[in-house]
This record gives sequence, structure tokens and C-alpha cells, in this order.
Amino acid sequence: MATYLWGIQNQKYEVKACYEFIKEYYGEWFPDLPSYQAYNNRICYLADTFKAFASILICGIGLDISHNDYIIDSIPIVVAGARRSGKAKAAEELCNKGYCASKSMHYYGVKLHTLAQCNHKAMPTPSLMTLSKASEHDLSAAKNMLVDVTNVRIFGDMAFIDKAWKTYMLTANNVTILTPVKRRKGQEQLSFWDKLYSSAISGIKQAIESFNNWLIEKTNIQKASKVRSAVGLTAFVFARIASACFLFNP
Repeated sequence: MATYLWGIQNQKYEVKACYEFIKEYYGEWFPDLPSYQAYNNRICYLADTFKAFASILICGIGLDISHNDYIIDSIPIVVAGARRSGKAKAAEELCNKGYCASKSMHYYGVKLHTLAQCNHKAMPTPSLMTLSKASEHDLSAAKNMLVDVTNVRIFGDMAFIDKAWKTYMLTANNVTILTPVKRRKGQEQLSFWDKLYSSAISGIKQAIESFNNWLIEKTNIQKASKVRSAVGLTAFVFARIASACFLFNP
């Protein structure tokens, strides 16, 4: 685990590149380093451990429990691009074909959903992170992800507009879901106040987009084209989240 995480932090994003990096520069530290094939198998075998480790690190970053403003968003993790999205079968227990509206692309893979705490003039702090299939709607994933969350306000985009769910979360969990205002059927434009409110919500949500961009830049988490199995994809994603946690709070 240490060698894989250290490789990712040194921008060795493929398992083979990480293995060769460790073997060349840290071989004396790891005299029992196995063959590449055995190393790759061990990384896959440790998939659930990477997932648990990432969860521990996220919880340990240091959330302010008195602070109750959060943002929710998702990013695509691409196992196969648009051209192969209809034929790809890698890690099919976790993946399927979906569409990313923000990037205007079809892809085969998963979504990474993040709930992060707002921080004044700084990147938000990740609090919960989970995976869903690429085709699953963000609202459906959020309903599963937030079931135990209480006493907070959550900012999201229009994907999270659901009047019945908002009412339930407020009544049952004291959770307020705040989203931009959607135009009613036949309405040509929003009122001035609705535009102002929607602009404020969108401005708050931009912070998590900055976090997502930082995560992609530091870990290359969106590009999973070398993954061939569900355990491999699990290790791929959560090892990168763990690595990012070290960078986020060194």
C-alpha cells in the first residue's frame, strides 16, 4: 500500500509505472518486492483495504462539527471513452454507460460523488465520497449517500431538485437542500429575485468544482482506461483518494 500511494504522489498513475518507479529508486527499501504480476495482484487484493483507509483519512482530515454548510457534486471516472462505451465490459459489476452533461460526453465507467464541507476562501473539505454506476442519476445516488446525514445545509445543482425528497430530509434529518431555481413549464425567464438566489447558490457550488479539478490534477483519477476488474477499479479510485488526503492535510 505504501509503495502504491507513494507512486501516485510522484505522478506514477499506472500500476506498472508505480512498480518500476519503486523498484528503480527504492529497491533497497523493499528487497522482497515481488514480480510485477504478483504486485498488481496484491494491489487488487487490497481493494477493500484502500477503500477503508481512504474513509479513515477523510474522517481524520479534521472537520469542524459546529460548521454545517456542505456542497455535493460528482465527476465521471472513465474506464472507456465514447467510441468504446457501448462495447466495454471491464469491471462491469461497478460500471456501465453513462453521459456527463458538463463535458458533453458519453462514457463507460463510474461516478465519484463527493459531499464536502464549505470553507471560507478555501477548497471545501471532503466528508463523504462514494461510487455509483455512470448511468445513475446524481439525485438517486445522493438519496443513498445522505441517508444518515443530519443537521446540515447542502448546496447542489439542479440535479438535486426533488420537492418530496427535500421535504423529507428537512423533516426527518433536519437537512436543508438548497438548489438553483428551475423555470416552470412555459416560463420564459426567472424573476429577478430567483435569478439572484440561483446565482448565489451556483457561486457557492463553484468551490467543489475547484476541489474536483484539484483532485483530478493531483491523482489523474478520471482516467481509468487500464482497469480491467471491479477490485482493480476500487483500488484505483480509493488509493487516489487516500493519496489526495495526504496532500490535502500533510
